[in-house]
Amino acid sequence: MIISRTPYRVSFFGGGTDYPAWYRENGGAVLAAAIARYCYLTCRWLPPFFEHKSRVVYSIIEDVQRVEDIKHPAVRECLLELGIRDGIEIHHDGDLPKMTGLGTSSSFTVGLLHSLHALRGETRTKMQLATEAIHIERDRCGDRVGSQDQVSAAYGGLNRIRFAPDDSISVDSVPLPPRRMGEFQDSLLLFFTGFSRYSSEVVAEQLQNVPKKNRELSEMATMVDQGLRILTGGGDLADFGRLLHESWMLKRSLSSRVSTPEIDAMYETARRAGAIGGKITGAGGGGFLLLYVEPDRQPSVRKALSHLLHVPFDLDHTGSQIIFSNPTPLETAP
Repeated sequence: MIISRTPYRVSFFGGGTDYPAWYRENGGAVLAAAIARYCYLTCRWLPPFFEHKSRVVYSIIEDVQRVEDIKHPAVRECLLELGIRDGIEIHHDGDLPKMTGLGTSSSFTVGLLHSLHALRGETRTKMQLATEAIHIERDRCGDRVGSQDQVSAAYGGLNRIRFAPDDSISVDSVPLPPRRMGEFQDSLLLFFTGFSRYSSEVVAEQLQNVPKKNRELSEMATMVDQGLRILTGGGDLADFGRLLHESWMLKRSLSSRVSTPEIDAMYETARRAGAIGGKITGAGGGGFLLLYVEPDRQPSVRKALSHLLHVPFDLDHTGSQIIFSNPTPLETAP
């Protein structure tokens, strides 16, 4: 049996420039961090004593005879990509709900690939896990996905991630002294809006608008290095929150689906209560509201948003890991 643990992520700057429609022409970059809220995947070879050959357990339970009959697209395509045809059991557990802008789908795919490779006694680098997950989601499942979520899930940490026109990816860890990292982390608040959405529906309009949003996307890309300079420069960290606000105003202009009147009202309530800046995580349209709030103003902001679920979190610095491995004689590859 193998159990993997893979973090979700929050993205600060550059979101939207990690889609091929943009970076294959212009290059792209994001500043993002993995958070210590996780997706857990348990995998084992299924003993041959059941009517079904394979079982997949997530929000539903699938008992199937053929891998091709699995309805969960990422599970089905990961198994087919690796040539695993039958005799497997997979269980999923997650700390946070899906479709909420924290990269949950990509964390699932990265974690599943990690588990399946480990089950077969294979190792993969963090970059290999990320690029395999991108291939599964984009090419095999046909999802409209960017390339940042898979990288954050695989690597963990606070990173500047760059995307080149030739599809190559580079990851630069952001080195912060422990005290600076603690001050930064302690200034972030996360609230669940109560709205879930299919990111593909939000992304579709954004991608259609790419040719008309060159200025906005270029400016959002430059904010990655601006945010990096604020973090590493030793100056006022509140400037990071101010830059988040500027970025959110730009992001809202990319598509009519990025925000809603309800989300705008939540954000303005937070700002009036003391938040310096923030954004909706992921493509927008729902999910989690990420805010930059100095610690002395946080009680006021939490009170103003008391109708929302506050989700405490730390940053994750390990990325996807195998946290349990216990091979048995039954666990031999089909």
